[in-house]
Amino acid sequence: MPLKILLLGKDGQIGWELQRALALLGEVQAHGRDSADLARPDLAVARVRDAAPDVVVNAAGHTAVDRAEHEPHAAFAVNAEAPAALAAACADLGAWYVQYSSDYVFDGRGSAPIDEHAVPAPLNAYGRSVLAGEDAVRRSGARHLLLRTSWVHSARGDNFVKTIVRLALEHERLAVVADQVGAPTSAELVADVTAHALRAVLDRPELGGTYHVAASGETSWHGCACLIVAWARAQGLPVRTADGAIAAVSSHERKGAAPRPLNSRLDTGKLRRAFGLHLPPWQAGVQRTLAEAFAAAPRPAQEATQGQRDVQQDVPRDVQQEVQREVQREVPR
Repeated sequence: MPLKILLLGKDGQIGWELQRALALLGEVQAHGRDSADLARPDLAVARVRDAAPDVVVNAAGHTAVDRAEHEPHAAFAVNAEAPAALAAACADLGAWYVQYSSDYVFDGRGSAPIDEHAVPAPLNAYGRSVLAGEDAVRRSGARHLLLRTSWVHSARGDNFVKTIVRLALEHERLAVVADQVGAPTSAELVADVTAHALRAVLDRPELGGTYHVAASGETSWHGCACLIVAWARAQGLPVRTADGAIAAVSSHERKGAAPRPLNSRLDTGKLRRAFGLHLPPWQAGVQRTLAEAFAAAPRPAQEATQGQRDVQQDVPRDVQQEVQREVQREVPR
């Protein structure tokens, strides 16, 4: 009998890639919000009980970090109550449960990579809701994989990588946060690691538990933006942002409703040792996302040469705010 997999959150960045990656393991029944809205955990659990799967993979979640500060009950319903109910249903069925989490369960102090033994201390409502979901899954008794990741990007949907390209085509100067450090991680990598780890735990259940998943290396949002703009220019896209015109700013200067951890470095040693994995550098993932999203894009003629333009001395506030909004979307899904 082929493995029966129920996937929730199929339309998100990771969920979209999981449809491909999980198909190598068995039959995938995939649901989006229209057919399994986690704001109604009872309906999502009904999907699980109807399907009676061998594995449930939950890639859905409330990921609007600033909005969670104003609607914590909604965030907890999706990120904590729904995983609790889904994991309990999996425990009853004897199914494996896979849940995604975030570096936001930590306060981001220090500069060392954070491993799975670090004590969580979330700074915001989103982080608290995700941590509550983790704790509920562990208490459920279900066999599970909890995969923490960060700074997710893909060619699908809105994310930091794609927004920086669009803004670089429109504006001569940008301002990007430089004191938050982590590893931009592609949804494709997260999905492939999930399938690999899931295949392994089905044979060796003792490998279940919590793991950190991230590309190797580290950078700031500012460093990532510099690579993105350089790539776009090398591809012949009509980039308006000049060399050296990406200002490095602090989190304090771009403070949102929810505080963010400065250190998002995740130690992936446990994952690599348990599953024999080599994780590619973050640059490779970003360049792949860029190639998929923009390499075939049309290249309209530039309106003027760099020397003909009057370079703005100050970054427009709307550009600053738009970059900051995308920095706030780096949570998984």
